[in-house]
This record gives sequence, C-alpha cells and structure tokens, in this order.
Amino acid sequence: MAEFLTESASPAVERPIIEFRGVSKTYQTGTHALEDVNITIHNGEFVFVVGSSGAGKSTFMKLIMREEKANTGMITVNGFNLTNMRRKQVPMLRRTMGIVFQDFRLIPNMNVFQNVAFAMHVVGASNRDIRREVSKALSKVGLGNKARSMPAQLSGGEQQRVGLARALVNSPDLIIADEPTGNVDPNMSYEIVSLLTEINQRGTTILMVTHDHNLVRDFRHRVIMLDNGKIVADNAGGALQ
Repeated sequence: MAEFLTESASPAVERPIIEFRGVSKTYQTGTHALEDVNITIHNGEFVFVVGSSGAGKSTFMKLIMREEKANTGMITVNGFNLTNMRRKQVPMLRRTMGIVFQDFRLIPNMNVFQNVAFAMHVVGASNRDIRREVSKALSKVGLGNKARSMPAQLSGGEQQRVGLARALVNSPDLIIADEPTGNVDPNMSYEIVSLLTEINQRGTTILMVTHDHNLVRDFRHRVIMLDNGKIVADNAGGALQ
C-alpha cells in the first residue's frame, strides 16, 4: 500500500509538455466551453484541474486527447501540434499518454492481467515484453497477487488501481486522470492520489481532474481552476481561492 504523501518534491522541469495559446472552443449547440485559454504545463508537473460542473474541465481534457478540436488557438501536447493534426496521427499522440477513467472501464470478461495487457497489445508489443511490463505495473499499484482475478471479484478501489496499472504499462510521458477517485471511498481516494504522486516523483507528468478539494488541499500540487470556460486561478501548492 502506498504511503499517504502530503507534499512532494517536484521533479526537474525540462520542457513544456502541454501548451494552450489563445484556445477557444464553442460547440455546435452554441455552448462556449473554453474562451481564450493560455496555459503551460511542464514535463514532470502534477496538476489538479478543478471547477464546478460546466466550467470547461471536460472540454479541456478532450482537447488534450484530441477527442475535440479547438475553434481557435494553438495546442501542443508531447511535441505534437494538435491544431492541424490529421486523424491518422491521433493514435500516435495517444500512445504517449495513459488515461485513468472515473468509471474504471475494465473489460469484464478479461482478468486483471489481460485488462492491463490489452493496452500493450494495442501498440503491438511482444508477448515477452507484455509479460514483463504488466507484472511490473501490477506490482507498482499493489496488485501483484490479483493478476488472475476478474474485475467483478475486485473492490472499486482495486478496479481503479487496475485502471492505473493499464495507464502506466506503456511508460507514458503523461497520465490524464479524469475524476479517478469519483467512485471510491475517501481512504481509497487518498491511496489513489498517493500512487499518482509516487509515479509523478519518478518523472511522469500527471494531470488530474477532481471535485475533491480535500485532496487538492492535502497533496499540495499545482491547481488550475476553470470557471465558465476561463482560467480564473493557477496556483502552486494546492491553494484554492
């Protein structure tokens, strides 16, 4: 079980990993989701993204993953320019990131090992590499003894740790965690963020959406706050206005 950490030493900042310059997004319904967003997230940072429902958090993440395209402005992620990215390049972008979902999204008829291995099969990894890296990823999240268990046999917290192992297994530069503690109890929430913090301390950039201000306060990472599609606060050290 990971130790609960309240502060972390930031890894060395090397380069921007995410940049938004004058980014706006309006949906066909007329909803103005983001307006003139400018932000830089550097390699090795841990950033919480907070804001009320409808503030623009989901759109912000979808733009980073290239699920949506901005109407105006420039976005770069992991060295990719998303502004004019062709559809065939999107899988290459997503291979540089791991994604952790609120609702786990495990495949119910696959065991834990197979669920994590699936992320490596998708990128064409060898069976030898899959065996080695899946075992390492499961050990990192404390599930080395659950490899043959089915998702239905696991608690919600264990299922989320499988999701975290799946996000880790291809050694991404960036992990995007979309409300990863939304379906687990408070104790497990702290364990999940502790694991993410340890991963961050090894150099992986973490971008985490959360509604839980207790986590933001206790872990004291950088906080970006959105409101009505605009960045209204950008604070180091977990300070919320």
